[in-house]
Amino acid sequence: MLIYSMSVTLDGFVTDRTGGFAWSAPSEDQFRFSLAQVGELGAYLCGRQLYETMLPWETDPLMRSTTLGDAFADVWAALPKVVFSRTLDRVEGNARLARGSVAEEVAAALACSDRDVSVGGADLAAQAIALGLLDEVRAFRNPLVVGGGTPFLPPVAEPLHLELVETRTFGSRVVYERYRRSSGAPAADAG
Repeated sequence: MLIYSMSVTLDGFVTDRTGGFAWSAPSEDQFRFSLAQVGELGAYLCGRQLYETMLPWETDPLMRSTTLGDAFADVWAALPKVVFSRTLDRVEGNARLARGSVAEEVAAALACSDRDVSVGGADLAAQAIALGLLDEVRAFRNPLVVGGGTPFLPPVAEPLHLELVETRTFGSRVVYERYRRSSGAPAADAG
């Protein structure tokens, strides 16, 4: 199954107008939850910006300054990653540069694992959505309105029908929403 999971503001942005996302730092309970989710993945596909943001979890010993940070660094470092970039000529850690199209790399990642694969970053997720590859959308909705930035979801040519399958509220008031692709439009209201 292909998953897209990101922190998002109430008004639907993964970064603010300046590209900032400091507001998305998880509380301890959310971090533990995210650690468990990442531990269940078989691979992670991301763009250059997200790869560079997450690289310190594989290379910077300061990220291991807490027990929880150490555990996340171990899980993240072990996770195979595919990086889509037009500007990088090499990557570090447990990553490789994408050699194929989004569709080819998603298919290869899913074929190499019996676990779910996650796609990270709004641009890459938009491509997966356009290709009809996405099975689940997971949002960590933060109680914040930023008024602009990078949208969590792209404009779509055809509706993407989803059903809510799980929610959870963390102590920080962040609400986790998990949606699964449904087979079609919701039934018309009989009333």
